[in-house]
Amino acid sequence: MRKKKKEKKFHANQHSFFFEDYLSTNQKFKKEKNFIINEDRIYILFFSFFSLILIFSLKIVFISFQSPIHNERTNHIYNFNPVRTDIVDRNGILLSRSVTAYHAAVKPNLIKDKKKFLVKIKLVFPKTDSKNLIKNLNQKKYFYLKKRLTDTEREKLWKLGEKGIIFEPFQTRVYPHSDLYSHIIGQTDFDNFGISGVENYYDNYLRNKKNLAKPLQLSLDTNIQYLVKNELDDALKIFKAQGAASLLMDTENGEILSLVSLPDFNINKRTDLRDKVFMNKITKGVFELGSIFKTFTIALALDENLVDQNTIINDITTDIKCSVHKISDIKKFPESMTVEDILIQSSNIGTIKIARKIGEEKYKKFLNKLNLLKSPEIELDEIGNPLPFEWNKCKLETVSFGHGITTTPLQAATAYASLINGGKLLSPTLVKDKNNNLKTNQIISKETSQKIKKILRKVVTDENGTASLANIYGYNVSGKTGTSQYYNDENKNINTFISFFSVSNKNYILLVMLDNPQIAKNLTYNYRGLKIKGTRNEAGWNAVYTSGKIIEKIGPILAINNKEVLNHHVVKKTN
Repeated sequence: MRKKKKEKKFHANQHSFFFEDYLSTNQKFKKEKNFIINEDRIYILFFSFFSLILIFSLKIVFISFQSPIHNERTNHIYNFNPVRTDIVDRNGILLSRSVTAYHAAVKPNLIKDKKKFLVKIKLVFPKTDSKNLIKNLNQKKYFYLKKRLTDTEREKLWKLGEKGIIFEPFQTRVYPHSDLYSHIIGQTDFDNFGISGVENYYDNYLRNKKNLAKPLQLSLDTNIQYLVKNELDDALKIFKAQGAASLLMDTENGEILSLVSLPDFNINKRTDLRDKVFMNKITKGVFELGSIFKTFTIALALDENLVDQNTIINDITTDIKCSVHKISDIKKFPESMTVEDILIQSSNIGTIKIARKIGEEKYKKFLNKLNLLKSPEIELDEIGNPLPFEWNKCKLETVSFGHGITTTPLQAATAYASLINGGKLLSPTLVKDKNNNLKTNQIISKETSQKIKKILRKVVTDENGTASLANIYGYNVSGKTGTSQYYNDENKNINTFISFFSVSNKNYILLVMLDNPQIAKNLTYNYRGLKIKGTRNEAGWNAVYTSGKIIEKIGPILAINNKEVLNHHVVKKTN
């Protein structure tokens, strides 16, 4: 009995998960088990702390190898929503984009040593007004040290290690090409509203959030714009001109591939420019462009069948009386000349005689049809208004050779394009593919257009022509020169050459204008195979020379671009 009771008592204290073989050592094992559990906890805690230390150490090492600017940008990039869409050129090259920039602000209560702070700031910004800075440090709770920091300035300030300097982020527009498109792209204000150029004209489109993934694509070509600007810069130096401008346009669709006006300016710098020299000479400048108007006179006379290109005009005297005025030519011409010779050699008197055959009413209507007497239309607000005038005595005569009438270079180039593209009136545009389905009006007949093209080609190739320096091999350059005086200053000239040339079966209009150029006495011209020094100051000796240089540079790029476009269309049709 006792034996059974002992066994029962033992079993009552038994743990159910132990085997029978370990019953005799149960209490001992109980103590060892408690010890093992405590030791495991220590290992787990040690491993956890070690892992945390390792993670933080690696993070510290990683951060130490990064630039502070990168870290700042990383913090903002995920929440960055541009307020304006991008602007790109015809090849997708970026022209304008919204980015995060920074102002430098100061919290004086976080600065321990204000004198030391002042010294540090003077090292970064030597032109800082010390008295004003001390005043702000002592009287204000928060003020701006400098707005719109450059990356270099921000990094220098960050390295000062001052907690009181606050980098305040904001959105701004940046223009990667700085001054290359200063007269076209324009600028935005501090609130990201467009205030000039394309930025202003397309402000609603660029601010529309639905268009953020759809950049505004312009018709401009950055590579061509760069080459044209370089040649105009050279022309300013060679001819000591006060300014220069050029326009390159496709004669079929009116797309502008290049528009340059010099002097220009860096649009990344928000500076207030009031000097008229920075005006957009192509769209806003209003000038007397001289003899280029003779082409309009001849074209209208041909289209009205009043003359043919071989019609003889007699009695071309040295001067002619009109009312109480006397109009003369710049040199003596033959007494009898054909219509095409009058244009080739640029005779004022010969042109007047043809204009009198046309009559005032027809001539006025023709100029209106060419949009030469009203403000131009293009995607910019910076446009000029031709000066109004009365059609009184002698106005027909003077206007016929470009005297006493003003217009913008944009309008003149567009009118020329309409004359040589088969007679279709163009609408100039800065936006790619905008005019693809645009209906055009017929200004002159195709037959008249062909006749004008042939005559203008002879202006370049004929021995008596005024534009021989633009005869660049392989491009069939044609055009007309214009030398005129300032509208209000007879001592200054505006020299212009409007040309058209062919590249891979496509035609382009190129206008080059020089503002008050001087004789280039040190320049040696290659004039019809002869080496001669500069002695004259007409358009044929500076604007034409510059145009030839430009065509030489941009011709190969246009050829490559046209070939790529042609191949693209062929592949599309094949597919």
